[in-house]
Amino acid sequence: MGAIPGTIDADQSPPLTVPLRHFLVGLGFLLSGAIVGVLGAIDGVSGNLSLAHAHLLLVGWVCVTIMGAMTQFVPVWSAVEVYSRRLAKAQLWIVVVGLVVFATALLVGAHQWLPVGGVSMLLGFWVFVYNIGRTLVSARPWDITERHFAIALGFFVLLTTFGVTLAIGFVSPVFRDLPVSHGSVRLAHGTLAIYGAVLTTIFGALYQLATMFTQSDLHGVDYSIRSLEEIGFPIGVVALAGGRLFELGTVARIGGILILASVLGFGVLLARRLYEAQVPWTPMLSRYVVVAATMVLWPLWSAVYWVRDPLDPATFFGAPGSVHLLVFGLIGFVILGTLYHIIPFIIWVHRYSDLLGLEDVPMIDDLYDDRLAAIDCTLLTVGLALIVVTDVVSLPTTVSLAGGGAVISGLVVFTANMVLVVRRHSPQPLLGILFDRFTVAKDGERSRTGAESSQSRS
Repeated sequence: MGAIPGTIDADQSPPLTVPLRHFLVGLGFLLSGAIVGVLGAIDGVSGNLSLAHAHLLLVGWVCVTIMGAMTQFVPVWSAVEVYSRRLAKAQLWIVVVGLVVFATALLVGAHQWLPVGGVSMLLGFWVFVYNIGRTLVSARPWDITERHFAIALGFFVLLTTFGVTLAIGFVSPVFRDLPVSHGSVRLAHGTLAIYGAVLTTIFGALYQLATMFTQSDLHGVDYSIRSLEEIGFPIGVVALAGGRLFELGTVARIGGILILASVLGFGVLLARRLYEAQVPWTPMLSRYVVVAATMVLWPLWSAVYWVRDPLDPATFFGAPGSVHLLVFGLIGFVILGTLYHIIPFIIWVHRYSDLLGLEDVPMIDDLYDDRLAAIDCTLLTVGLALIVVTDVVSLPTTVSLAGGGAVISGLVVFTANMVLVVRRHSPQPLLGILFDRFTVAKDGERSRTGAESSQSRS
């Protein structure tokens, strides 16, 4: 049995379709990226597959999901109206068009189209940054989550600027007269993306989610960890990215140490919240256990490599072979766990919140299938373990393929579970969520669904 929210006011948030569309499109890119990754393991795809694989997962799944989550929850957490609902709808498709063009160009070797895709993605992300930035401005003074989100928006601007420059660099010698190289800009771009935009957003969200959904408060050493992370982590990202950009080993080394210490500390903080949880266990918290373990293991494993040579491309993700542990074990499991609450929560608010007290309504955790949640968690955890082991130890290719197959199977089960939530409980049909037209109402007006709910209450 899950908990029913207390007082929920969703009037500040965008219409139901906006965040759900981001999440569903992101899941589509997740499955596409996973399939491309498995095909790459057996050399079944031509072109620059590794870059296409990375962008499908990190841009198409991770960043698109972040866009949808921020667009939904910044207005809710900050109790302010989202600045523009039109921009909230437009940002997704601008990014999607750019990513499809970019990934296709990489897979077929049509590099002349890379700048087109890069510019489109930049415009989409800048629309998102502008919209959320204007929303946050009206919410000041900021709490710790809002401060993290504001910093993450700045990293989005920097990383997309570098990304477009790199895309142009595939077809034009833009770095010929610059004090940086294509390789150093690529390392800085990736650093700002993964450690800057993504992890900063995750930390900001977990300060809210880890306390809210364990019903436990920060205390004792948690405050020292928070102070270290809030100051040290963004400084570390800037230092590591700048050191890699200008090939300054000492600067990058200091930045890497700050990042590792912050992630390790946050892993301890998250583990303490989970240990002190005062609520029944949920799929969200189960996946956060994997996240906490990864936050402790990854920095301990990677420390010696970043201290030794943080400029080596082989140590971009920390220890050689730790890419899947970081990207999937930490980032991926945070998103999967959080979506197990976010998607049912949004639908519950729009479908059932007005009926609370008037008739029997399901709780949020009743909307998804517990059996499917257990199956996907098992498949994903086993798949992650097999992939990480094969990254470190030389094992037959069949072991890696088995891990990849388990991950894909788990993702399919997870996606099916979330799609069933939408189909069974959403006040709007699945196709309507994906393909409804842009609204013509003025920004700031409530959605038609919200207006109808108000009339029914009257």
